[in-house]
Amino acid sequence: MEAELLKNEPERIQDFIRQNNISALVKSLNRLGRLDQNFDKKPLMTLLKHDNERVRSLAVKNLAKIGDLNLASVFVNVVETDDSSIVRREAVSGIGRLRNISNKQILFKYLNDSDPEVVMQAIRGLLVFKEDKEVQDKLKKLNNHPNEMIQDIIKKEFYNNSKNRSDQNHTLSPDFMKNVVVHGDVREILKSVKDESVHLTFTSPPYYNARDYSIYSSYKEYLEFLEYVFKEVHRITKEGRFFLLNTSPIIIPRVGRQYSSKRYPIPYDIHPLLIKMGWEFIDDIIWKKPEASAKNRNAGFLQHRKPLCYKPNACTEYVMVYRKKTDKLIDWNIKQYDKKIVEESKINGDFESSNVWKIDPTFDKTHSAVFPLELCNKVIKFYSFKGDLVFDPFAGSGTFGKSALNLDRFFFLTEKEKKYIDRIKENLTQTKIFTDNKFRPRFLNMSEFERLAK
Repeated sequence: MEAELLKNEPERIQDFIRQNNISALVKSLNRLGRLDQNFDKKPLMTLLKHDNERVRSLAVKNLAKIGDLNLASVFVNVVETDDSSIVRREAVSGIGRLRNISNKQILFKYLNDSDPEVVMQAIRGLLVFKEDKEVQDKLKKLNNHPNEMIQDIIKKEFYNNSKNRSDQNHTLSPDFMKNVVVHGDVREILKSVKDESVHLTFTSPPYYNARDYSIYSSYKEYLEFLEYVFKEVHRITKEGRFFLLNTSPIIIPRVGRQYSSKRYPIPYDIHPLLIKMGWEFIDDIIWKKPEASAKNRNAGFLQHRKPLCYKPNACTEYVMVYRKKTDKLIDWNIKQYDKKIVEESKINGDFESSNVWKIDPTFDKTHSAVFPLELCNKVIKFYSFKGDLVFDPFAGSGTFGKSALNLDRFFFLTEKEKKYIDRIKENLTQTKIFTDNKFRPRFLNMSEFERLAK
């Protein structure tokens, strides 16, 4: 009601100004809605000098709704004199919203602004005139702009050379990979997998030199191994789909009391490699375990309490969320599916509202670092649809495959250790009764998988 009164009687804004009720003024300015050229601009013009930057930005935003071409000079003055980034950004947006080709020289000027947010608003305003040759030339030069978001906009608008996938069914995946476990080196196995075959990957890589099955000559060799595997994962992942990586820093114990142990920050060292290969960082989820399940590192400190000797118990791990980089929004991925599948895949009931997931660890008679089923269930529900193909390159005891079957997804697992292959067989054969032999779990060696892939 107040907003409607303000629209019909803009002089009432003066009352808010006199009352100095910032929250009420902001609330009303947010609700003004559409304004026409008959709206009295004077109260909004007064607010351009207000002390509160939020009020000033909303005054600019509402002035831009009026569509008065004479306001261009007002917006320019705001950009040149206001010291607030959000107000300057809104003023450049206002110039663009006037959609007047005569303002393009003004917008050209702001392509060189030191504030990337201002530059992006200038780009938006100029893209209205994208067919104008001069506009094209000016914007294309920003392809080498130091700001990565500006680069992305220009590449999407002018240099998008991605394959036309409109004739490909995004929901499909190769039948020969569905509910398949392959025994062998994942680096060799993935050579037989075609581009864009899987919808989701979730894995925990082998710990660096912390298990007898993961011995590397150096930390550099270990990171290079993971880099190779995750490049291949990127290649076989469908456009815009997700890769979740469970890692944590690890400690290599000291070889004697006269030497120090060494702590390796694995998540932080892998992250830049993933970004470089084309994954886009989305979220960091903290998997929190009960402290009682963690190795006790502070027993000594508990006794002597000496500074420099504090070592906290490590009761968290990271689940890092990445998306295969694309210029398409998530809606594009969702629209590939039938409405029935989307509806059936919705997450019902309670869900994790924060990025801290409290999940107890699981212990397995064969594998010492097994995924909890609850963790796998959450990942699959949040990041895939029913009928999708989900992948774990370091399958371990196969919990991810078990979860996939329970949730009506297909799994693809690779594992190089024979003892874990046998454990996966136990895990999966107890999971589900299969009436369709076509997608009954199959266990293949590398040569068998290669023959099917041809």
